[in-house]
Amino acid sequence: MTKKQSRYLDLYYVEDFSLSEIAEQLQVSRQAVLDNLHRSVNLLESFEKELSLVEKTQEIDDIAEKLDQLVQTKYADDTELLKLVKRITKINEM
Repeated sequence: MTKKQSRYLDLYYVEDFSLSEIAEQLQVSRQAVLDNLHRSVNLLESFEKELSLVEKTQEIDDIAEKLDQLVQTKYADDTELLKLVKRITKINEM
């Protein structure tokens, strides 16, 4: 994905700019913004279809949750193990 595509997505989905606001800020037409957003979303969907990152992330979340519960009940005194479980959970949040 290009920096330009990333910028469009960030402004629209993260910053919650309208199409008109993005067009004004980037000095392009509203239609250019819409076209770029559609292309960028299609590209992300094709990446997801190939990589299945959402599914893998959910699986890691599930495993980390079960691991955390197991560690809390059976190894609550093992601070090193507790830290490792927290690291797994934090990595997946990024």
